[in-house]
Amino acid sequence: MCRSLLCVPLTCYRSRPPCLHSSIAESRITLKTSRLCCPVCGELLRNPATISCGHSFCTRCIHHRLDCDERNHRACSCPECGHKFPSRPEPIKNTTLADLVRDMERRGAKRKDSGPSVQTPKRAPWSCVETRRASPGSDVCATHSRPLDSYCCTDEQIICALCASADHTGHTFGSVREERRRKQTELRDIQTKSKQILQEQEKKCMNMVKTLKQIQEEKGRETQDYCESVLAGIIDSLQRHYMSVKELIRGHEKEAAAQVQSSLQTLQVKMEEMKKRDAELDRLAQTDSDVHFLQDWPSMQRLCKKDHLHEDSEDPLLPFEITKTAIDQLGEQLEEFCDRKFASLSQTADGGVQQESEEESEEDDMQQRCEASNTQSHGLSGVNNMTEHNVEPKTRAEFLQYACCLSLDPTTAHEDLVISAGDKEVRLSPSEFKSQAVRNPKRFTWRRQVLCREGLQAERCYYEIEVEGDKAEIALAYEGIDRKSSTPRSAFGANANSWSLDRAAHYSVSHRANSIQLKTCPSKHRLGVYLNFREGALSFYEVSDTMMFLYKVESEFTEPLYPGFWLGEKCCIRICDLTRDGL
Repeated sequence: MCRSLLCVPLTCYRSRPPCLHSSIAESRITLKTSRLCCPVCGELLRNPATISCGHSFCTRCIHHRLDCDERNHRACSCPECGHKFPSRPEPIKNTTLADLVRDMERRGAKRKDSGPSVQTPKRAPWSCVETRRASPGSDVCATHSRPLDSYCCTDEQIICALCASADHTGHTFGSVREERRRKQTELRDIQTKSKQILQEQEKKCMNMVKTLKQIQEEKGRETQDYCESVLAGIIDSLQRHYMSVKELIRGHEKEAAAQVQSSLQTLQVKMEEMKKRDAELDRLAQTDSDVHFLQDWPSMQRLCKKDHLHEDSEDPLLPFEITKTAIDQLGEQLEEFCDRKFASLSQTADGGVQQESEEESEEDDMQQRCEASNTQSHGLSGVNNMTEHNVEPKTRAEFLQYACCLSLDPTTAHEDLVISAGDKEVRLSPSEFKSQAVRNPKRFTWRRQVLCREGLQAERCYYEIEVEGDKAEIALAYEGIDRKSSTPRSAFGANANSWSLDRAAHYSVSHRANSIQLKTCPSKHRLGVYLNFREGALSFYEVSDTMMFLYKVESEFTEPLYPGFWLGEKCCIRICDLTRDGL
């Protein structure tokens, strides 16, 4: 309807002679183009858009006004009628108005070329908002010559009473004095924070000067000497152990030589006796008397049955082979340990310097700190919006998306444990089948515990295990957990390096020797473990067709966590293959 009404005068203008109706056409064009002006900027509409109350604006103008409303925490409203919306309206492109504006501009260009000029559209009343701002230092409205005694909180402008009634209908107002008082309070807060930051910078500057002076006084040389003394002590310790290993090898040598010498003497005596017996057997075989043969045969037969080949119970060279193997493993582990620790030392030092530099740059940026204090509430709402998208899994299918592959590490297993099924299953071994191998430095000496090879530090990890037996512990531990001590320091959940779910008559969760008894009794053999490493959350579940939550541990994990198990009597633990369970 709007487009058809506006087009009528233009059609009439084209159909009539210019000489008779030029003045009428001019007035009609001027009247209609004023209706095609944006109520915000007063200019012809650019990319016109209409909101739900029916009024149209330049797309850029209406979006800018709605953005201002949101920044000032007020309800979005129409700049023309003042209607307030429960939520931000979405402007819709008005193609009809866009075509009218484009046609009007083309007609104006043609009129300009032909002679008579098209009248320039007057600025709408809303355009007066910009001109009514007082010039710097003036307390009087430039348009109405009235005192600037009101403050529009909606538009953040200083206006007079006439401006408030004419151009700011439906807005929120306050007195200039009260607004000055409020702004003055904000200014004092900013000044206080600025002075605090300046004091912190001055203090840091003094510390840096002091540090520079210490460096110039050869503090670095003292540190270097200290490092040399520590490394020299380590070398001395290795030298002492080297001498003890040499003594151990000499002891093996003497023991092996004595053993071989004793066996040699025994063997020589046996050989002499056998030679004599062979002579007796030859004599008996050559006797002609049947009676004599039968009389001597029983005694000779008994002597022959007692003869057997002498075999050593143990290879005398075995201790040397065992020692050599242990030394090779120790050398490899020491080399890996040194490489890892020195690399970590370098990264820690570089990271500390980088972190300190970042902290200094943050303190230097005073403007950002001041702005952050004013927009803290916006930041918190943004964090809440992010956490809404970071939803934790609920169903087993969702947990399986984070499934990880684990395998048991035989080098960490106690000697009472037997690992089988491709390093996926562990059980207590019968006493007659206990391992007699050399104890690996990684092996648990006093407790029937074992760790997995894989350290978990991904953002989310999930795995399942099946338990047979009455008592077991399902744990996660740092690599540095004590493995040799007979005290609780080496037990899962009894130190700061491990967290444990204990499965017995009831479930319990342990950390730092603090145990929390759960009311839940074990009802399923399959358990699920879910680790959110970044958030510091560790959750345990009983698994069937559904996930039954047991307990959630919240902590700060600083290094990779290795899954581990403790086994009670007649217990067996198997790591489940989740690839066959729907992964």
